Amino acid sequence: MSKSLHRTVVPSSRRALVAALAVTALIGSLAACTSSPTNPEPSEVAIVDGGEIVIGAEQEPDCADWIATCGGSIWGTWIMQIPTLPGVFQTRQSDGEWVPEPSDLVTGEPEVVVADDGTQTITYSINPEAVWSDGEPITSADFEYTALQIRDGDDIFDKTGYDRISAIDASDPATVTVTLDSPYAGWRTLFSVYGIMPAHLLEGQDRAAVMADGYDFSGGPWKIENWTRGTSVTLVPNENYWGEKPHLDKVTFLFLPDTTAAFQALKSGQVSVLYPSPQLDALTQIDAGLPGIQSQVDARSGNLEAIWLNNAAAPFDSVAVRQALAYSIDRDAIVKRLFGSLGIDKAQQSFNSPMVAPFASDDFSQYTLDLDKVDELMEGDGWKKNSDDVWAKGGETATFSIKTLAGNKRRDLTVQVLQSQLADAGFEMTIDQVTPADLFGTIAPQGDFQAGIWALVDTFPDPTLSSTFSSVNIPSEANGFSGINFYRTDIPGLDDLLGQVDSEIDTDARISVSHDADALIAENVPSLPLDTVPNVLLWSDKVGGPEINPVDGPFWNLAEWGLAG
Repeated sequence: MSKSLHRTVVPSSRRALVAALAVTALIGSLAACTSSPTNPEPSEVAIVDGGEIVIGAEQEPDCADWIATCGGSIWGTWIMQIPTLPGVFQTRQSDGEWVPEPSDLVTGEPEVVVADDGTQTITYSINPEAVWSDGEPITSADFEYTALQIRDGDDIFDKTGYDRISAIDASDPATVTVTLDSPYAGWRTLFSVYGIMPAHLLEGQDRAAVMADGYDFSGGPWKIENWTRGTSVTLVPNENYWGEKPHLDKVTFLFLPDTTAAFQALKSGQVSVLYPSPQLDALTQIDAGLPGIQSQVDARSGNLEAIWLNNAAAPFDSVAVRQALAYSIDRDAIVKRLFGSLGIDKAQQSFNSPMVAPFASDDFSQYTLDLDKVDELMEGDGWKKNSDDVWAKGGETATFSIKTLAGNKRRDLTVQVLQSQLADAGFEMTIDQVTPADLFGTIAPQGDFQAGIWALVDTFPDPTLSSTFSSVNIPSEANGFSGINFYRTDIPGLDDLLGQVDSEIDTDARISVSHDADALIAENVPSLPLDTVPNVLLWSDKVGGPEINPVDGPFWNLAEWGLAG
């Protein structure tokens, strides 16, 4: 799934995750750098039990109700959901690849059967040692509660997969069998991306209200001790966790949305760890080096940034206009300017990220800067340039506003370059800076925009784009504004192809139909992929344990972190 970075391959599932992801080009000059994009192994440090650390977090989530649209922030997932809510599968490295593996919530790989009638059953055997932080066992009732809250609820971030559930057998507390009305190749995302919620505490309650500002229950190694809005989130160990206990006594995530302030906090020792989006105003600090700081950089990433277009709003309700826009932009030049010294100088050519590379084609490579092609497409669609050299048609001009997150100077540079390139092609673009809460809480779900620039983050290694581009996932008043097809994409034939990608069990056939879907997406340009943002992790040499996980995030193994001995 993807989370719109506000938040999200046996499978890689996409949840829309939207945030201000960004990395500049001078990370390689960091002092005491222990890794590189081609050698992303962190150094080994002996650690001791006890103590506490402070970590800089560049984004504060809107809420802690992870299945709701307000819970779409990837930072919320990283700092609260993953440490506290257990899931069936977790992404771990095997033979150099990040793949889904069963967690200790279950006793092993679930049993999956596809029946002659086309239904699919998945049977999970729950670890008898698994308990909630209050000592109550994790049971099949928790699976059933979670599944039905997602399938039947309003204002749900993404129902993909759960919308196929036709029956749940939770009669045995230690075993749960879920029946899907059709085969779902991405079944491993179920109860993994969102995790499991405690039925005995939430059944009959207003879940959204209970979880909005954090919660005191946990089925993971950590508990949320405190969330001070606008300031920090503090985690402490879950004393009843059945797995490996954390080494640290406390971890505080300090909200530092300003990159310059975050780097100053790291240099001064106010924070010990950053997972940064280094902006342009931090270049001098990075270039000068950060003594006593370890780093890891990994270009393999599920962070896909794009220019998102509202297909239901003028002027992008025209395929020809969207194609013309794509030919107006030198995407390679933008990517090279942003990430060239990290060795990244080519635009992304698919909405399938590098985390699911076999399922991606390169059909967007046809769109390179070509002003003659722009003229051909626009004139063929009835447009003519006016006295200001801007395309005009029927009394309207090819003028649009692009939404971008305030305070992100790297993205500020991106939109400024876009503005200049598009002006040369006859498009007039204005820039509208907004907050993540406004963009992903109301503006995008309600379709109140023409274009935007943000990132989607793969939160599971499975290649489904149906959550992003299938028409059934267009948020509306009728569906309680559930779904993350903010772009109002409705391309004839695409729903069927994306449905096959979700349903096809045979890997080769699934790859083939995914390439067909990619080709259709590129032909219609519902939006335009721009770049894949590298992962960068910085930490004090007084801390041991940090390591990038490109899917589960920077704090996936937080229980293994500790102060250097």
